Amino acid sequence: MTGDGGVLRGFARLDIHRSARTGEPEVVFGEGKTPDQVASIVSRLLADTEDPVLVTRATPQQAAVTPGVYDPVGRTIISRARKTGAIAGSVAIVTAGTSDLPVAREAAGTLDALGMAQSVTPDIGVAGLHRALEAVPTLEAASACIVVAGMDGALPSVLAGLLPLPIIAVPTSVGYGAAFEGLAALLAMMASCAPGVAVVNIDSGFGAAMHAMRIANAQ
Repeated sequence: MTGDGGVLRGFARLDIHRSARTGEPEVVFGEGKTPDQVASIVSRLLADTEDPVLVTRATPQQAAVTPGVYDPVGRTIISRARKTGAIAGSVAIVTAGTSDLPVAREAAGTLDALGMAQSVTPDIGVAGLHRALEAVPTLEAASACIVVAGMDGALPSVLAGLLPLPIIAVPTSVGYGAAFEGLAALLAMMASCAPGVAVVNIDSGFGAAMHAMRIANAQ
């Protein structure tokens, strides 16, 4: 452990003790950072902690200079991960459409880094309701269900009426003009008449995964 509080050349102050307080590691948000900044932060976290090291919203340019496994769909870099099963339980991640997969993959990458089992079931939106019904038996075994949907944002309400699980709804910015870049889905999810739906920010697969982890840790 270094004694400078995690300061990196004037551009970052790393919270290297976060996991001791909350059980959750410092995670690097790549958007807006230069490749060298991301690489320096990751290098420091690898050296100064034993925690998982994850970058979200990462670019190919950042991945090129940062050690780890890059998912170009979910835009995550996993530089160090816990062993799967380090956190008990599992999370089912579903998407309403294929276009929602980048947000779902961000959630999946986050859970992979944290050591929690997850599965992704894509494209079971309400335009073909039979697909959601067919998925229910598989989803029921999970500890929580992350539901990623844009456009009308209806899928979380449907699944909350079918599953005895916490539903974590993630609105996405997918959709035509009246979807208002995810605002319509966000409001629909927040106004759900089905109980047991919690809603995170638009396109926040990371936020949904962290909420699912806290649910698992509380059990």
